[in-house]
Amino acid sequence: MPRRLTITVPSLSLGGAEGVAAMMANHWALEGETVTLITLDSAETDTFQLSDSVQRRALGLMQDSNNLWQAVYNNWYRIKKLREAISQSEPDVVISLTDRMNVLTLLASHQSKCPVLISERSDPRHHPIGRLWSVLRKYMYPRATAVVVQTEGVADYFREWLKSTPIEVIPNAVPSPRTPDVPVVTEQDVLERPPSHLILGMGRLSYEKGFDMLIDAFSFLAHEFPEWKLRILGEGPLRDSLQATINQRGLEEQIELTGWVADPEVFLDQGEIFVLPSRYEGFPNALLQAMSRGLACISFDCESGPADIAREDLQVMLVPAENVSELTRAMRELMQDERLCKEVAVQNLQVTKQFSAARYFESWDQLINQTIS
Repeated sequence: MPRRLTITVPSLSLGGAEGVAAMMANHWALEGETVTLITLDSAETDTFQLSDSVQRRALGLMQDSNNLWQAVYNNWYRIKKLREAISQSEPDVVISLTDRMNVLTLLASHQSKCPVLISERSDPRHHPIGRLWSVLRKYMYPRATAVVVQTEGVADYFREWLKSTPIEVIPNAVPSPRTPDVPVVTEQDVLERPPSHLILGMGRLSYEKGFDMLIDAFSFLAHEFPEWKLRILGEGPLRDSLQATINQRGLEEQIELTGWVADPEVFLDQGEIFVLPSRYEGFPNALLQAMSRGLACISFDCESGPADIAREDLQVMLVPAENVSELTRAMRELMQDERLCKEVAVQNLQVTKQFSAARYFESWDQLINQTIS
């Protein structure tokens, strides 16, 4: 008998968690499960596509609040509508993604007997969600059936105060290509790929992603390597300030803010080097994706994520967190050594086995079946 699975997430617009939610919904629907995906946002903001067999409920309740009382009312109304949508989906289990959504989903479900699995997508040791939301998280998370995190470091953080709630560690899988029929990159593809002299970054243009530091590092190398370019894929609130920095340094011809792209694989396949300059991470989908497309990868060794990937015998060049001079040194090392670039890139293709979708869903299915039974 098909399981009835309900997934809640703020939206399907941009973002790693949103992409994961869409991937989960599409996978389980293809497996014959009855899947409902609920978003607080409207469907008009979607950038991730759902299978026709996924039942979609877009609540359209993401409007901003102008003051505290309006915020209280808006969230009360979101909880009310979310409770109705979850109830109508008649789930065997509810799966919620992202911190504030987890709190709202637990509040919406607390009077029902339906189990709720919540998934933290960032590192709560570094990712602020506001004082009130932090208090609500401390109060509501113990009511979850289980908390799913992506690294042991984050699991240890939750174990300190979630004494009786099961904590499960399920790392992300390599994201599936959004464009159909994208070929798998092979070792031969990497070895035969001509030099492009292109460095790529990818992610939300926000403070935690650290693209200001990547631009700084590239600025030190731009005149030394005039044939190289830096392209950053993604959109976000810091676009204008990042572009202003690029303009001030006269690097408009070498650094490009490409914006959000629907087919990141096409852009990644054009690159040689990928840099993840994040100040903190949950478990970086962008890094997994770049490795799977055969790029040599450099990452800041932030507290959660990149080191967990590197431990799987994968050649991520880790540099001390937020150390621009060390990042510059690592970039220079790869930029001036094509052979090393290809060696590292070939080794990184193993990421598709180490972090496969099959392993990811095996872990989730085991947890769901234990929860239902």
